[in-house]
Amino acid sequence: MDYEDTTLMLAGPVKIHPRVLKVMSTPSIGHRTSHFREVCLEIRDLLRYAFDTEGAVAVISGSGTAGLEAMLCSTLRVDDRVLCITNGKFGERMYEIASLYSQADQLDFPWGKAVNLQVLKERLDADAYRAVTLCHNETSTAATNLASEVGKLASRDDLLYLVDGITSVGGLPVEMEAWGIDGIVLGSQKCLAAPAGLSAVALSERGYEVLRDGTPYYLDLKAHVDRLGKGDTPYTPAIHLLLAFREALRMLREEGLRSRIERTALLGKACREAGRAIGLGLYPDLECASDTVSAFWYPDGVKDEQFRPRLRDEHRVMVAGGQGSIRGRVFRIGHMGVCSLSDLLITYAAVEAVLDKIGHPVQKGASLEAISRLMV
Repeated sequence: MDYEDTTLMLAGPVKIHPRVLKVMSTPSIGHRTSHFREVCLEIRDLLRYAFDTEGAVAVISGSGTAGLEAMLCSTLRVDDRVLCITNGKFGERMYEIASLYSQADQLDFPWGKAVNLQVLKERLDADAYRAVTLCHNETSTAATNLASEVGKLASRDDLLYLVDGITSVGGLPVEMEAWGIDGIVLGSQKCLAAPAGLSAVALSERGYEVLRDGTPYYLDLKAHVDRLGKGDTPYTPAIHLLLAFREALRMLREEGLRSRIERTALLGKACREAGRAIGLGLYPDLECASDTVSAFWYPDGVKDEQFRPRLRDEHRVMVAGGQGSIRGRVFRIGHMGVCSLSDLLITYAAVEAVLDKIGHPVQKGASLEAISRLMV
């Protein structure tokens, strides 16, 4: 398969801009040099821009899950009671990680549905917790949770509020201070459109103050925060990934965080309207549908093993399948980072062609017309 001629529409990793790719081919440099110190200091400042905070930030050579574990193991204690809100695979992952380091309880809601705030309030009223966790944008279901409203309930009870922002930071509105977020994680290969393999964490003042000793050696978040503040890393970092990450962050700043978020919202709207135009049913409830990734039910008679391989092999378009309990029942289209409306046109032209070929005819060109109406 020729990946240089493939339209990558996964929910991460996403398309990478040539500027970012080019950086990956530069000569190796030492990570204890003055030059790399300048790189780290710039990344620190650019991360604060991406997270829209002036607080402490860290970058970790490890995927988003490493960032989540670093945040959770460094802020929670073994006797802490933690309420983990789940309505998808990645909320469940936070619960699984939190269970390793605290007394974690799961408050589960149906996949593809919004968190029921009244049920959450009643649970918080009934038990004494120290922290609440939430996956802001549930990539597995393409649903965005009301992080601002959950934050109000956490703030009401003075609870630590720890958030998975892996597919929201840099693509959706995130207001750490206003929402009372004490810790939040992003993944390099999502809304920032950098190569996979890095995660970053931002902390509130309280989030930094509660960082504890005795964490797993490599995932000691305080060590990562403190060393990045000085333009350094505690251990040997993924140097070329960090160079590419810096370039992707520079591109975010050049575009403007608000402009990136607005453009991503347009992409989300276009993807949903295109799917509706050819009769695809949205998996999550519309009121909580994500702007960074969309999930659609397969029409009756359409099998995942027929659909996605043909998209890939015959049209060089890659989309994601379902996960967990909805594996094989839905497909997901990522539209974050440097994705464009033109990428969506290519994707939906292929979707229409494959559906027609496997015996599910659609109104030809209807999805393309829906997208074109939103092109300026």
